[in-house]
Amino acid sequence: MRKDFGKKTWAYPMPVFIVAAYDKNGEACCMNAAWGGIYDDNQIMVCISEGHKTTKNILESKAFTVSIADAKHIVEADYVGIVSGNNEPDKMKKAGLTTLKSAFVNAPIINEFPMAIECNLLKFNEDGICIGEIVNVSADESVLGADGQIDPAKLEAITYDPVHHSYIKLGEKVGNTFSDGKKLK
Repeated sequence: MRKDFGKKTWAYPMPVFIVAAYDKNGEACCMNAAWGGIYDDNQIMVCISEGHKTTKNILESKAFTVSIADAKHIVEADYVGIVSGNNEPDKMKKAGLTTLKSAFVNAPIINEFPMAIECNLLKFNEDGICIGEIVNVSADESVLGADGQIDPAKLEAITYDPVHHSYIKLGEKVGNTFSDGKKLK
């Protein structure tokens, strides 16, 4: 038996993306965006409204970064999602977040989040879909495995639970892509 819930914006997992961009004066601002994902082979998309300061910065600078929020920085990630940069000019400072300029795009990398996707703006649709060309992915060495790649266990990425309004740390490996399904052939 199944239970019906009606129309809900429930999907699992929902990423916790921290989107950052510079304003015309080179000041960084960021926001928490849970609606987004990979759009095409070398593209990412986030759904953000034009009223956000970060959105205005992206439209002006034509670049942005998407950091993957992690379990160690839940407070900071949540704070930049509930406080508007339009109302709090020192939002990032109050969150204790620091940045460095990407070597690939005109956008800030947030030092505290261990993984960032660096993008040039491709388009911003009238319905709030911001699409970026992925130019580089960078990660702090602390989240790399013995193979030199990002280790999900070390990254400790979090996902947004829209049903219970909570954050969940992504966990253990449970299978192998492009392999486990072959058992049914």
